[in-house]
Amino acid sequence: MVLTTHIIKLIIGTRKVRVQFVRLKARLLKKSKIESESGFMTAKVKVLVVDDQMAVALMMVFLLTQAGCEVQTALDAKKALQLAQTQEFDLITLDVELPGTSGFEIYQRLREIPHLKGTPICFVSGRPTMENMQRAFDLGAADFIEKPFDTQDFLSRILSLVEETATA
Repeated sequence: MVLTTHIIKLIIGTRKVRVQFVRLKARLLKKSKIESESGFMTAKVKVLVVDDQMAVALMMVFLLTQAGCEVQTALDAKKALQLAQTQEFDLITLDVELPGTSGFEIYQRLREIPHLKGTPICFVSGRPTMENMQRAFDLGAADFIEKPFDTQDFLSRILSLVEETATA
């Protein structure tokens, strides 16, 4: 019953932000059209979701896919670094606590990858202590989102980062 309630809230929340998706897609398509007329071509926004909790990762994938993003997932640090080495991403969500390592260590390793130096990284954590938040922002994180998160809040914050990336 609890899972059903969460799914219903997710669906309702997703419908409420649908207007945001449409507006964002329109802006991205307009920018894409301008860039393609200039000889540049843009693709879908690519997001890497790094979270060891399958349910949370799937929820983020669902929400971001609905927003029109292309999403890759990694449930551990090793997979995250493999994907990051071989692909370019426009945005990365990163859990603070991962098996065998911390998100902060992975953040620093991601920043060493030349093609990801300017990529916004948003921490997502079930332990939003002041120390974790401060450390994340000191490292240069684009945002810090607490788990469990409200789907509307998550989407609006992520879409804001995606929009900043697309218009930069």
